Order: sequence, then C-alpha cells, then structure tokens
Amino acid sequence: MVDFYADWCGPCKMMKPVLEELKGMMGDSLRIVKVDVDKNPAAAGSLQIQGVPTLILFKQGKILWRQSGVVPAQQLQRTIRQFTGT
Repeated sequence: MVDFYADWCGPCKMMKPVLEELKGMMGDSLRIVKVDVDKNPAAAGSLQIQGVPTLILFKQGKILWRQSGVVPAQQLQRTIRQFTGT
C-alpha cells in the first residue's frame, strides 16, 4: 500500500496512527510505503494524485484499489483482504 501525503496536511497526520495500527493488524503480509507528494511530484503526477492523503493498494505492480481521505484501519484491513485474499 502506498500512502501519498504532505507534511502540511492535517488529515495526512491523522492517517499516521491508523497506518501503524493497520501494520500491526496485518504484519508482514502488508508493506506500507509513504510518498511525500511535495518531494516526489513526478510519482504523484504519474498516478494522478489530486488530493492527500491518497492510499493506493498495489499487488505485483497493478493498482487494485485507491481512495482519498482518512480511512479507518478496520476498513482498510477489510479492503486489503477483499482485493488480495490475505
């Protein structure tokens, strides 16, 4: 899962503990990568990130799911299981 965020973004700061909780729930079956859109505009542009936070779930380089905004850890876990079967 990739978390596109910005340091100045309040909702992005709210996602930090949510993603930590999610990692604790999912363990090694999930890797979370954080991408600062201000420091990596090319990456954000190539995926047409228009708002932060935006979460994108990838599996083998393919986008399975994406959503902008704050999402609770339990909902993220259900979504990941739905799309990956883990």
